[in-house]
Amino acid sequence: QVQLGESGGGLVQAGGSLRLSCAASGRAFSSYAMGWFRQAPGKERVFVAAISRRGSSTGYADSVKGRFTISRDNAKNTVNLQMNNLKSEDTAVYYCAASPANYGGSYSSNYDYWGQGTQVTVSS
Repeated sequence: QVQLGESGGGLVQAGGSLRLSCAASGRAFSSYAMGWFRQAPGKERVFVAAISRRGSSTGYADSVKGRFTISRDNAKNTVNLQMNNLKSEDTAVYYCAASPANYGGSYSSNYDYWGQGTQVTVSS
């Protein structure tokens, strides 16, 4: 089992940047693929980005390609989401998640463990 905790959210103007971090504790972090999802008010939670256990494979939602970068540091048990050129439509609660698969992909059902989320608000 793994426990996840997100940080780094906040209020930023459109065009700005934020870096989200997710710290993991518990079972070996490198045993899990990781993902980021987000949920805007009144909407379903959707996929943002994913990274494989060793970081060799990554994937992104079309809406964030070229603006967001996912990375992980297995020595520090962290996964990060660098968000650049933020837009108002990026406003959401962002969740990190852990999957026992080598690569979790975009389906939330592939992920067994979830953090509590961190709020990102982009003002236009």
